[in-house]
Amino acid sequence: MPGKPTALVLRAAGTNCDGEMVRAFELAGADAQLVHLDRLIENPRLLAGADLIGFPGGFSYGDDIASGRIFAMKVRERLYPALKRAVDDGCLIIGACNGFQVMVQCGLLPGPQSGEQSGETPPPQRVSLTDNQDARFCDRWVGVEFNPRSVCVWTRGLTDFPEDTTPAHVATINQLPVAHGEGRFVTAEPAVLKQLEQNGQVVLRYTDNYNGSEGAVAGICDTTGRVFGLMPHPERYLDWTRHPYWTRLDASTRKGATPGLRIFQNAVEAAKGVVVA
Repeated sequence: MPGKPTALVLRAAGTNCDGEMVRAFELAGADAQLVHLDRLIENPRLLAGADLIGFPGGFSYGDDIASGRIFAMKVRERLYPALKRAVDDGCLIIGACNGFQVMVQCGLLPGPQSGEQSGETPPPQRVSLTDNQDARFCDRWVGVEFNPRSVCVWTRGLTDFPEDTTPAHVATINQLPVAHGEGRFVTAEPAVLKQLEQNGQVVLRYTDNYNGSEGAVAGICDTTGRVFGLMPHPERYLDWTRHPYWTRLDASTRKGATPGLRIFQNAVEAAKGVVVA
């Protein structure tokens, strides 16, 4: 694919991490554009030129009714067919926090399962993000574990460390910031999580499961691995200086890109047609 891949970051009233997501795509090597949801609804053909799409975090439409609900229903009713065609054409999509909440409600995640018709009608909602187990808003850094058996394109290679790397070193690096009141991952029935695990759709888990998520799940992808949603904010961890105790990190720890930036780099490389190991 010649030139830089094009990334569209969707915004609406209340989104507040759109700037960070634009920066993430640009640092990763894409040409990022900020687009209002209503503009995209008026002209869905804008998606035809997108190689990557981002649903940012924040409080879209004030999280009235429920977190991400209004944004999600607009997408489900007006944009799902166009988004589904984009995914079928190879587009990669990410949603963080509020964006993840939107994606599970509009049908993009976990997406059609094996044996289901992959048409233009959104599948039934199988998973949700609901109130944290302590019913409080949580704003902190959390430890995460990336699933090496996941099919997710966005996180490939994030479990690869030199043989002499200690568990403490991995735990220090693999942290992500969270900021949500409705981030507890739940499924419609136990069989759903089992199927996601069997399909390699569980991408990352919390190490302490602070919010009570089912299976400690922090993020999932669709069966293609190209559509990815997570409650933590990788776009807020693009620089080592954002790490909660970066001044104590030695030079070997701060080598290369942060996990947050690597997530976006993986997707941009995939959009370029580069095989991500």
